[in-house]
Amino acid sequence: MKKTLLVLTVLLSTSVLAQSEEHKSKTMGFYVSPNVQVGYNLGNSIKDGQNQDSPYYQQYVAPYLPNDFTYGVGVVGGYHLLPFFALGTGLKYNYVSDNLHLLNWTIQPKFIFGKDEGKFVVEFEYGKQFNTSNINNTHYFGGKLGYQDSFSKQLIQEGGLFICRYNSDVSNAYFIGISVSATIFSNRNYTVYGRD
Repeated sequence: MKKTLLVLTVLLSTSVLAQSEEHKSKTMGFYVSPNVQVGYNLGNSIKDGQNQDSPYYQQYVAPYLPNDFTYGVGVVGGYHLLPFFALGTGLKYNYVSDNLHLLNWTIQPKFIFGKDEGKFVVEFEYGKQFNTSNINNTHYFGGKLGYQDSFSKQLIQEGGLFICRYNSDVSNAYFIGISVSATIFSNRNYTVYGRD
């Protein structure tokens, strides 16, 4: 009886520890992800019905229209809650035009698909401007389809295509472009490098 209990205890302990290790390897834990973006304006950036030759347009609308390109840098920190879902928040700076330098607070849910190496990522993002610029109270919605690959035990590189829409009182702009990021995370067993 004692031998049977000992064997069951050892098997149970091994099973629990194995499950714990397996569970640990499915999520990144806490993470920080700096990123860089460049995008091209696809949208109609003029408020409906504006006459481009009018003095009102020249004085109040034209100076604030987005350029053809936008550039952005940001950082997001968060927690990888489930093997397929992570949630983060952070800051993003966007250069939209000479008169529009936007600093946004962002929230970013992320869905991750794949087993080991080479995972696909779908991100959604909402950002709200909190600095003062020539246009205030802007916000944007966006999404990204990306691919992530591990670089080391605690570092992942990620690239993808994004689309986002900026709203303001005088302009609407859609940007599509590329995004590149690196993610540093706390769980050493998330990538294949951590399981050597």
